[in-house]
Amino acid sequence: MTKPAYQRVLLKLSGEALMGDDPYGINRATIERMVTDVAEVAALGVQLAVVIGGGNIFRGVAPGAQGMDRATADYMGMLATVMNALALADAMRQQGITARVMSAIGIEQVVEPYVRPKALQYLEEGKVVVFAAGTGNPFFTTDTAAALRGSEVSAEIVLKATKVDGVYTADPKKDANATRYESISFDEAISKNLQVMDATAFALCRDQKLPIKVFSIVKPGALKRVIMGEDEGTLVHV
Repeated sequence: MTKPAYQRVLLKLSGEALMGDDPYGINRATIERMVTDVAEVAALGVQLAVVIGGGNIFRGVAPGAQGMDRATADYMGMLATVMNALALADAMRQQGITARVMSAIGIEQVVEPYVRPKALQYLEEGKVVVFAAGTGNPFFTTDTAAALRGSEVSAEIVLKATKVDGVYTADPKKDANATRYESISFDEAISKNLQVMDATAFALCRDQKLPIKVFSIVKPGALKRVIMGEDEGTLVHV
């Protein structure tokens, strides 16, 4: 294909993906490589929104949150995603990409609040929109935020970037005979108990008929190949 297969996408990045080989925080070389991949896609004229996690800094369900009030721990996790979103947007700026960070919780002195019409305007202007702070509510994951924001901005697909290059019949690290699905339906994934996204996010995507593509953010050029409709990762569809 010479044209992108999608014109507007929602990219879900985990916070852990930003760590690279480091045990904690943001690995500069890793975030720069990711932004290079994003720049390739932006150059194709694809409208790109990003939801970023915070697991490299803090997660509400992490061992460090044990004994804490769950809502408080989740709010701390939301703030971690804001830090990641700022780092991502700054790395984009350094590579000539205009990005806007929009937060689901109010921190107006740092980032602008999430307002759907404004987000749509930014996308239509060719800016990359980075959604931070999850849904703004405790007890919901950033996977759910990706499904929600993807539905709100009428994305054609949710791209779930992981360290594995798709959905497998079994854990490829434990089972040498595990094979990757090229595509699979939502119902099949449920019946086979394949852990694509958390249950709430998965159900929302299924109900909104919003397909999910699971692919490896570690593989150079994988994001562009997904956008071009090539055989990369696993497509989860209705």
